[in-house]
Amino acid sequence: MTSRADAKSYSKTDRRGLDKEIWRLAIPAFLALVAEPLFLLADSAIVGHLGTRELAGLGVAGVVLQTIVGLCVFLAYGTTASVARRIGAGDTAGALRQGIDGIWLAVIIGVVVTIPVMVLAEPLSRAVGAGDEVVGPATTYLRIAVLGVTPLLMMLAATGVLRGLQDTKTPLVAAVVANVLNIVLNLALVYGAGLGIAGSAIGSVIAQVLAAGMLTYVVVRAARGQGVPLRPDAPGIRASARAGVALVVRTLTLRMALLVTTYAVTHLAVGDQAVALATHQIAFTLWTFLAFVLDAIAIAAQALTGRSLGAGDTRETRAITARMVWWGVVIGVAAGVLLAALSPFLGALFTQDQAVRELLVPVVIVAAIAQPIAGVVFVLDGVLIGAGDGRYLAWGGVWTLVAYVPLVALAVALGGGLAWVWITFAVGFMGARFVVLTLRARSDRWLVTGA
Repeated sequence: MTSRADAKSYSKTDRRGLDKEIWRLAIPAFLALVAEPLFLLADSAIVGHLGTRELAGLGVAGVVLQTIVGLCVFLAYGTTASVARRIGAGDTAGALRQGIDGIWLAVIIGVVVTIPVMVLAEPLSRAVGAGDEVVGPATTYLRIAVLGVTPLLMMLAATGVLRGLQDTKTPLVAAVVANVLNIVLNLALVYGAGLGIAGSAIGSVIAQVLAAGMLTYVVVRAARGQGVPLRPDAPGIRASARAGVALVVRTLTLRMALLVTTYAVTHLAVGDQAVALATHQIAFTLWTFLAFVLDAIAIAAQALTGRSLGAGDTRETRAITARMVWWGVVIGVAAGVLLAALSPFLGALFTQDQAVRELLVPVVIVAAIAQPIAGVVFVLDGVLIGAGDGRYLAWGGVWTLVAYVPLVALAVALGGGLAWVWITFAVGFMGARFVVLTLRARSDRWLVTGA
């Protein structure tokens, strides 16, 4: 058993070394995370000039694709943890074997998903809100763009392998190359070739295939160097799938909480619904951007926690956790202060609507106050993912959701406005996650060592 006093003494003697390792992984991870949304942003900017119908269709298709890929994020997170453990245990070949299994699992899931989505593109588009005017462009884009799902899932799995190998720079390079190519191809195919929204989908798929090829090549080259076979291994693939179930449940609970929050905003009894939804969207966009910073530390936590536990060093694991939590709080405080200071001016960047600007200020202040809590939550989530504690995270997500839904429903029923919904989100949802994660982190039950 390790004590928190051990962690404190360790961090005092080697803080610089810990910080160097954390930021060596976190900074490239942050830049890669920021680059990811640029695929859709570039498509939106280019397709937007075709017309409102096309832009709306892109938005509808994007919801379907982002949902599929979002639910499969376990391919990155789970692989990072398992590969890092093997690396910590000195089993590089075993780490790469698990990585290859993860990539094969990504291929299987991608193929299984692609054909049904192509066939059901139109009903799926209608299911997420496309009307008669929009369903045509949405269906066109979705039927082509879904061909990029398999490469996207392979990118997730290969990125997880590389993070487990303590390499976050290669995924950053692949993301930058893919984004530049995506913009060039979109412009050439949409306008140069006159293919319209179909050209945008084709360009994105080509860029995704290239990025997947780059990352997979790096993993395959490393596997060959260790003499690891590249053929599918059924037991290994099944093991990767089983390990991913808990993380899928965790991800589902997070997405359901966000959907419940948006649903609550649409049912507010106070004020104009359009104003509330527009303000909520702006506030959530700001929240998401700040989450990228904290998620980068969480990615470093996954890699470093897995490695130290694989090496059997619980004292180092405690020290790394304590240091990353400290950084999470510091960054959360800094982000909160900056967000609060800028709250009167942020609205002008997004809208000319004075009602939205005024409503945004108290909502942003609530989000600012919650940032230090978010810092701890994101870091500890990464630590426990790195420790392979997915089952606890899944159940913790379920109980957090059970606690949050009645609270946000009560806030709406009592006639609270948007600010109250955000207060409920900060206290009820993020606060519950804070309690669930800190209680686990203070115990020793997640400190399972070995490969």
